Amino acid sequence: MATDILVPTLGESVSTATVARWLKQAGEAVAADEPLVELETDKVTVEVPAPVAGVLEAITAQQGAEVEPGALLGSIAAGSGAAAAKPAAASTAAAKPPGTGAGSVAASEDKSAAPASAPAPLPAAAKLMAENNVTAAQIGAGTAKDGRVAKGDVLDFLSRPAAAPAAAAPKVERALDTGEERVKMTRLRATIARRLKEAQNTAAMLTTFNEVDMGAVMAMRAEYKDQFEKRHGVKLGFMSFFVSACVAALKEFPAVNAEIEGSDTVIYRKAVHMGIAVGGPSGLVVPVLRNADGMGFAEIEKRIGDFGKRVRDGQLKLEEMAGGSFTITNGGIYGSLMSTPILNPPQSGILGMHKIQERPMAVGGKIEIRPMMYLALSYDHRIVDGKEAVSFLVRVKEAIEDPRRLMLGV
Repeated sequence: MATDILVPTLGESVSTATVARWLKQAGEAVAADEPLVELETDKVTVEVPAPVAGVLEAITAQQGAEVEPGALLGSIAAGSGAAAAKPAAASTAAAKPPGTGAGSVAASEDKSAAPASAPAPLPAAAKLMAENNVTAAQIGAGTAKDGRVAKGDVLDFLSRPAAAPAAAAPKVERALDTGEERVKMTRLRATIARRLKEAQNTAAMLTTFNEVDMGAVMAMRAEYKDQFEKRHGVKLGFMSFFVSACVAALKEFPAVNAEIEGSDTVIYRKAVHMGIAVGGPSGLVVPVLRNADGMGFAEIEKRIGDFGKRVRDGQLKLEEMAGGSFTITNGGIYGSLMSTPILNPPQSGILGMHKIQERPMAVGGKIEIRPMMYLALSYDHRIVDGKEAVSFLVRVKEAIEDPRRLMLGV
């Protein structure tokens, strides 16, 4: 009796996915919970595991197919043949030329590929390796469990300077080069483009600016960072200060934490679900710190660190990016001095952090060199008045310039 392989629930506001690639071929043996196929959604790549052990009997949805939750992807046949199918498939793949059959991905790599006994790379890593013609032997042992290569290992390898070629390649006459390369947008990139344009078309978006002296936070961080890391097992960064400062300001100005539903209804959220924009290999994603108003500095730092690692490895879950009520984005890590962040619909506010730069400032009637950061708050003027937006940003500034206020709740 065959067991159907179905498209799982894809998460909030995600109704379709694209079959990115099959990790197994028809006729191959599979173990229960072994990843079978990768689906690319508007937000992340989702692995669909085998519901039972057996032999992959049929593939119904081919690569590139658009599928909905509950749709049939293929089927698994149970039986004693499952144990013998894997060696047979492997030997067949070895006999075929590169680019054909079950071994097409591995065969397309060069002869220095890792032996069959080496731990297989994680699916997201394997996909990136295939796209960049990188072999497991070039990367070596990975950082994932059992030495498996993770997506972050591949990115680290690709970031290294390329070795000089042993000999110059023979000159090949080529057709006229137009200097163009046409590549279809990924679903993630297309969704980012659509949502940003929707935000501009729908919201009455406005940005207000201020600047903050980072001296007090930098001094506190320098004084306590070693004790903090020793006690909590995580480094003390700037983001936990800003998350805490925004939580306090959102409690005072709830309209910035609200959203518009339909044409005439405002939803005021009691809790703060803080979105933290994180740059990943495929684009910007915004995982959410749920109930951030109940978190201390250590928990915030741990959660943000975990998000960053899983974004790089392509392991972030869909539900972890839904339901945010406010967003913080930090362009300063890329060197940005000032920008106007675009809202993340349906949210009504987003705070942009920027690069810390020493500037001459008037302090107590004297000129001093201070570490300054520009802050930008983009907000939906349909629901947030200018006075509320400016006051919100001033509260954030006051909390950062005197972080004792965060401890005392004033």
